Amino acid sequence: MPGPSRPLWQVAGKRDPEQEHEAQAWIEQVIGERFPPAPYEWALRDGIILCKLMNRLQPGIVPRINIGGGDYKMMDNLSQFQKACVKYGVPDVDLFQTTDLWDQKNIALVTTTIFAIGRTCYRHPEWRGPFLGPRPSEENKRDFTQQQLRAGEGLIGLQAGSNKGATQAGQNFGASRKIILGK
Repeated sequence: MPGPSRPLWQVAGKRDPEQEHEAQAWIEQVIGERFPPAPYEWALRDGIILCKLMNRLQPGIVPRINIGGGDYKMMDNLSQFQKACVKYGVPDVDLFQTTDLWDQKNIALVTTTIFAIGRTCYRHPEWRGPFLGPRPSEENKRDFTQQQLRAGEGLIGLQAGSNKGATQAGQNFGASRKIILGK
């Protein structure tokens, strides 16, 4: 909770160790491998585990996973992972940027992306493995009669508020703007 001692920007990307543990346990369950004995963000940093995750959810969605070859190849893994997420149906607003993980700028967003993948699994009936997070809501379509629709046309919603006839006529705040021609 932001307070006088902590600005909002510091709280916005705050990590939740419980969520990270839950995300890690889900990934381990899906790919059938344990994370290496390194911190969460370092285990995910090279993108190998994330690419394996996507290939387990939809075989072949990541065509080639780079196991070695330096930083450029590892960053390519993250790029392939992000493309695979979009193909799988993860909303792009839920995706982290490569720098969020590679430079460890926003690990909380990385965890959010993993949870978004877990929710997207619900939309894939072919997926028989474990899910992560709550099931997304489905469409709730409603059919109104013409009479019901017409009944709502005459109502003025209070959500917009009311100024009870007040106008801004006659208000003058501060100095007026002067336009000087010819200079």
